[in-house]
Formats: sequence, C-alpha cells, structure tokens
Amino acid sequence: MKRIIALALSLLTIATLTTHITTAQFASAADKEPRKIVTGWLPYYSVRTIVPLVKKLPSAQPTVPGQPAVCDASQYGPEENQAIESSYLFTNKDLMKEIMPFWFSIKSPTVIRNDYVTGNPSWPMADTVCLLRRAGLQVIPTMTDGTGKLELSNYLANAATRATIVKTIVNLVLTNNFDGIDLDYEGFAFVDGNSTWTKTAPRWVALVRELSVALRSHNKLLSISTPYLYDPKEKQKGYFVYAWADVASSIDRLRIMTYDYSVAKPGPIGPISWVERTLKYAVSIMPPSKVYIGLPGYGRDWITSVNGKCPVSAPPGIKAGARAATFKMNYANAKAVIDKAVPIFDEKNSEATYSYSQIYNGLTVTGASTECTVNRTVWYQNARSYAERMALVAKYRLGGAALWTLAMEDPAATTEMRNAALAIAPDIVVSTISIEGAPENTINYAGLFTVKGVLTLKDMSPIAGLPVSLEIKRANESVWSKVTELVTGLDGSVSTPMTLGADASLRLTTIGTWERAESTSQEAKISVTTTIQLDRPVSVSKGAPILIKAQLLPRSVGKSAQLQKNINGKWQNVGAASLSDANGLITFTTTESKRGVAIMRVQVVGDIASEQFAIVIR
Repeated sequence: MKRIIALALSLLTIATLTTHITTAQFASAADKEPRKIVTGWLPYYSVRTIVPLVKKLPSAQPTVPGQPAVCDASQYGPEENQAIESSYLFTNKDLMKEIMPFWFSIKSPTVIRNDYVTGNPSWPMADTVCLLRRAGLQVIPTMTDGTGKLELSNYLANAATRATIVKTIVNLVLTNNFDGIDLDYEGFAFVDGNSTWTKTAPRWVALVRELSVALRSHNKLLSISTPYLYDPKEKQKGYFVYAWADVASSIDRLRIMTYDYSVAKPGPIGPISWVERTLKYAVSIMPPSKVYIGLPGYGRDWITSVNGKCPVSAPPGIKAGARAATFKMNYANAKAVIDKAVPIFDEKNSEATYSYSQIYNGLTVTGASTECTVNRTVWYQNARSYAERMALVAKYRLGGAALWTLAMEDPAATTEMRNAALAIAPDIVVSTISIEGAPENTINYAGLFTVKGVLTLKDMSPIAGLPVSLEIKRANESVWSKVTELVTGLDGSVSTPMTLGADASLRLTTIGTWERAESTSQEAKISVTTTIQLDRPVSVSKGAPILIKAQLLPRSVGKSAQLQKNINGKWQNVGAASLSDANGLITFTTTESKRGVAIMRVQVVGDIASEQFAIVIR
C-alpha cells in the first residue's frame, strides 16, 4: 500500500515544515546516548522534509560512483551548514543508524527505475546520499515492484532470470556504494491475488536466499518490507506469500507494515493488538533484533454517509465508500481544529479518532437550490500511540521502529520516540587499545609485539567475559578483517601476541547487544621496518667469485642497493648498484685479490644497511 499512500501524500502540499525536537532538550542526559531504534523511509518526492538540498562550494570534490562519499562541512558554506545541522535528519540522527531511501523500482530483470531523478531532476542523488553519510547513517534504499500483474512472480520462476535480477540489484548497490537493499515487493500481496501465493512463495524465497548470498559476499545488508503474517498454525495466516520462516536466516531486517489495517472502511490505521500479534510471530522465528515495527505518519478521513443532494460546487467524489483522504500526522491537530472536532483516544486500538460533518449548499445542474451533509470519520496515531508501540520495541527487544515516512510524525511523537530510546539505551562500551614491545609502534619485519586492550563501561567499571574482535587493515587495503577473537578477563582486559610483515592498522571491536552498544577502539598504526636477510659464504679462495644474496623483507621490487666494503674504517661501494626483483631479492657478485678478511655490508640506497659480515679470503 505504500504506493497508494505515496501518491496521496505527494499530492498534499504542506507549506510549513514542523520543527522537531533536538537533542539539546535533553542536555541533562548528555552522558546517556539513546538507543538507535528509529529508522524510516525517505520518498523521492519529499527529500526536503528531512534534509535541505543545499549547494556545495565550487571547490568541493564530486562524489565518485562506487567510492565512499565524502561530505564534510568544508564542502559547504556557513549558511548551508547551519541549514544542514538544524534539519530533521541531523537533529534526530542520534536516534537512527540507517535510512531507507524510497527511490527505486524494478521494471524488468535488467532495468531498475530511478524515481529519485524524477522527483529531483536538478539535484544529484550523490549529494543527498553524501548528507545521509555525513549524518552517520547506513543507506539501504527501498526497491518496489514496478512490474505488472504476476510479471515479477513469473520472472522469479526461472533460475537464469532470477540470477539476472540478483546481478542487477547487486550492481545497483555496489555502483552507488549503498549498504544494502530493502525489497518492498507489494505486488505479490495487493496486485497478483492471494490465489497465486502458494505458487509465488517458493520463487520469492529463492530470490531472497540467492540475493542474500550475493550481498553478503560484499558485506552488504538485505532487508525486506512486507505486510503482516501470523503463525501458520492459526486459522488466519496473513500475507503468507512472504514466507518469513523460510527467509529468516537470509535477511538482516524485517520491516513489518503494521499499518493499513483499515483502508476501504473507517477504522484504526494499525490497532495495537493486531500489531503485537504479528510481532509475536516474527520474533518466534528470527532474532528480535532483525524485526522492526512499522509506524504510520499519516491518518485517514473516510466519508461514512451523505445526506441530501450535493451541489455541483461540492468537491468531486463526495459519496459514501469513496477512497479515504490521507493526511500527515503532523497536520492532525490543525485538521481537528478546522473540522471543529475534539479527538478522543481509543484505548482498545491505541489511536485517536473523531467524527465530524461538512455541509455543502449551492445549486444543482438545473439551477435549483440544494444542500447536503457529509458525515466523516477520522483515525490516526498520535504521540501516545507512538509511545505505546515503542513500548513493544522494548518488550520484545526489537531492532526498532520503521516510519512511513520520516518527518511526517507529530513533534510530540518524536519526543516519545526519543524518551523510549533513552529509557532503553544500551550501556556504552569504552574500548582502548595499546601496543607493547614496539617502541613508537615500530617493529622489525616479523617482529613479535603484544596487542592489549581494556574494555569498560563509561564509569570505568570493567566488563568481564566480553567477546572482542581484533581487526586489521593493511596499508594497501580499504576494509577491516578479523585477525582473532578474544574474551575479556575479570579486569576487562585482553592481550595477544602478534607479528606483522607489513605496515598495518589494528583495532578492537565488539558487537552490539540489547544490553550494550557496539564499540570500536581507536586505531593503532604499526610501522614495519625493512629487514635484510643475507646469504653469503664464510670463506672463499683468492680470486674466486663471491656470490652474495640479500633478501629484503617485506619484499620490495625495484629497490636500489649497494654492496659495500669497510676500508680503513670507511664504507666504500663495491661495483655497481643492483635492483631488487619481484621477490625483493638482490644479488651481488665480486672478487677479492688478496688474502685476509673482508668486512662487508649491503646498503639499501636511502634506507637501511644490513649487519656487517666477514668473509675469509684464503
């Protein structure tokens, strides 16, 4: 139903954007970081609602597709930075770790339509993504089903075509350096018809599993957004085509559309008992941290009856049973005033509702006077509704809440989400790393040193029994990889010996749990000095060839080196310089014409020298 809601809301023009709650209001809790439990969709037609589209300075470097976005404050002027920092996105970024840009639609196995370009033809998508990155957010765009009835299902029935779809999606993610993809294929549920679900379900499962393997090979996330399901043992199953149990191990996020309960007829948008019922099933088949409760940032206004004959001047479509009008949640209070109504809070459904009437008088098409009374009923969720649903996040230890859409909620609802996020905030882990046995963090090639770490809470209390990953990023690498996993002792410390053959950075990381936030230590940069290993004779005959081999470690190609001899206390070059080969090997050949002892060394030009060595000349 997102497409229907999106269409309705895109036609609404709200001139005044709502001012949202900022972290400054919680200055007394500055030492407490809220749990990042809020995420949501950012439609292509409403980018400006959460972040301003501000111009970069001419000197700013453009974002290169496939490369990490660089979007620091230096790329913008003072006024632009002020607008960015005061936007909804930046004043609420402490509540969020990811966002779902609602920008893409699959049209065929090889074609993905970019709706962002349609909605923002003069504004580069890379600039918007850049600001999302600047806010510290993961970017997991949503892809809808833009095909016709049963078209996508039929594509998925063929293994080769399915592989093409996987390749197309992965290419979109990699080209734009997204953190993953969110599949919102609602055509299965609302277009194809439930008689097709048994046939479509295994095709959908196959796509999810194959796409998951492909994305995970690139460290990318797979999210799905679907309507509700119930336990299949129950008589009513919900939208079982999405087969949660069969895809649970393959997905990283499940965003449940716990809204649109009432569409054709007046009623709650998402009654809380219905919401909790589907949540219970979801957390029974997958880790709760994967599950996100959907929160509607909109309400609906239905016509329940029309008494009398409406004049031609009345708005079109005035009839009982007409599609409900959709409005933004942050407009609800003003709307109630305009409608001269007093909303009541329905305890059972945990939503606000009211009824009101509109009277239209004027002339019929024949010019006769006429009048009609239009009776209407409104349902929407308010701040209390959000508070009670955020309580479910805590109750079931969910990953969080997903808002359709971000910035449509009432400011008071934003406050309730923040209060909930603070109330269930995980403990902050403080992680430190140190290096022993490496003066100034420098070692010889393959030299032994010790990595140590201490992990505590913010009050310096040690954390015992905490799994800690030691990670490495070598000088020629852009990603971190795990070296080993350690466990903290009673004093919160870890320690492990290590050697390195090349320059690298080290860090300690811990994964997040419900009780504790993830943590990353500062980086410890280790420099590895070059070592020269020698292969040379102990003695040779006078006049015989002397073969000396020097191995540079770490291996370095094209290094210039010189064989030197100590003559009267001074080092003098012997012969011409030689270059190291692809294996870092340098070979010298010389002779000695007199008997005695030759003291020699190998000098790498501009770098180090080997230890001196003696050769007896017989």
